[in-house]
Amino acid sequence: MHFTSEQHLDGDVLEREFLLDGIPGVLWTPASATADTPAPLLLLGLPPLGLRRMHPRLAARARHAAADGFASATIELPGSGERPRVPALDLARAELRRAIEAGGPVSAEVIDAVVLPLVDLAVPEWRAALDALLALPGLGGPVGYSGGVISIGVRLAAVEPRIAAAVLFAGSLLPRATFEEARRVTVPLHVLLQWDDEGNDRQASLDLFDAFASAEKSLNANMGGHTGVPEYAGEAAAGFFARHLKP
Repeated sequence: MHFTSEQHLDGDVLEREFLLDGIPGVLWTPASATADTPAPLLLLGLPPLGLRRMHPRLAARARHAAADGFASATIELPGSGERPRVPALDLARAELRRAIEAGGPVSAEVIDAVVLPLVDLAVPEWRAALDALLALPGLGGPVGYSGGVISIGVRLAAVEPRIAAAVLFAGSLLPRATFEEARRVTVPLHVLLQWDDEGNDRQASLDLFDAFASAEKSLNANMGGHTGVPEYAGEAAAGFFARHLKP
């Protein structure tokens, strides 16, 4: 891991950009994080819109997390931002756009082609980033995952034993395989669902929530579209992580 820049944000949060095997990422740490008192770590998932475009929203989430004593980190998704394009993903997304513009249902085959290659590429990178992050002074477990793409979060929660709790954002296309993987997820879960999300299959999100094997899982559903998540929904998610990740 090679740090390329650093700056202090409001509230004395240290923001450092890094490269890990050519993958851009950002780490935010509160002033309270030291080698003697390491901070629990949150992995901030993001949609495939590019890290630069998502940075203001991610930094705001990281500042709120730092106020609760958490460090936060994110990495650029494969084929997004300044990373090399992934031709198979580009072709699948073009097919998805054609299906949406035609006004018909999106087939399971198209959904699989859009999402599963991204999950297969991203999850090993997230795990490698976790290795590097937890080796840094001032960072420690337990680890939480927060955000989307939800299929990436489901796979990570199913295969990565260092993730102790997860907040998942409903609203992504859901491959058939994600429902099978959800049955292997047993960590505490808190799922955020916008009831009127125009790009989300609400019933599929509810079916996925039902599939999770977690003994503790909660669904926070709010009226409104994709970008209308109320501020108090974030407060509920912060309380969830405080219960499960802080001593």
